[in-house]
Amino acid sequence: MTFSDIFKSSFLENVAAVTVLDMVLALGLAFAVGLFIFFIYKKTYAGVMYSSSFGVTLIALTMITTLVILAVTSNVVLSLGMVGALSIVRFRAAIKEPMDIAFLFWAIAVGIVLAAGMIPLAVFGSVFIGVILLIFANHKDMSNPYIVVLTVDGHGSEQAATDFLKQNVKRCSVKSKTARKGAVELNLEIRLNDDNTDFINQLADMEGVHSAVLVSYNGDYMG
Repeated sequence: MTFSDIFKSSFLENVAAVTVLDMVLALGLAFAVGLFIFFIYKKTYAGVMYSSSFGVTLIALTMITTLVILAVTSNVVLSLGMVGALSIVRFRAAIKEPMDIAFLFWAIAVGIVLAAGMIPLAVFGSVFIGVILLIFANHKDMSNPYIVVLTVDGHGSEQAATDFLKQNVKRCSVKSKTARKGAVELNLEIRLNDDNTDFINQLADMEGVHSAVLVSYNGDYMG
């Protein structure tokens, strides 16, 4: 076949390039693997606000990628046009969690591999990735960081509260401090010795302490 013969393909020949069985099999497997990716995403999500729409997007992205790659592999002319069309697409949605990027690439990669006919690679690769994510994402670290938000009435109360915290936690460090007339607000990162958080109640009862709030966070801090 010469280069000119490629561009003589008729529309009917393009339609017959991918059989109905191939389409059903590829899209069915894409839906099944997409559901598996959605399940792993739901089980390993560690953010603040879970978005079910993002999980559905992972299923749709797997199937859409499979559909596009099936079309591209069936016709060279269409593949050239698809590259030009996709090059002008810009996505503006903000990715809030770093792990979301991994799941997006996972869904796209599975769609490409399935459409290329490498079914064992897509299935076993997804199972392997899912198991690894379940193991590491659900691993609980006893030294998870916490933030204590303190509101005190002055320097003396601030020093007493800070000393009390250092005696009752594994580690304590000041992340931010806001001073206003008659009040000081402190944000301190701490690491607990154990699961007991009764020291917060004692801290709130100290003289000069207006409030004490304990907040768990994922360790990401800007500043």
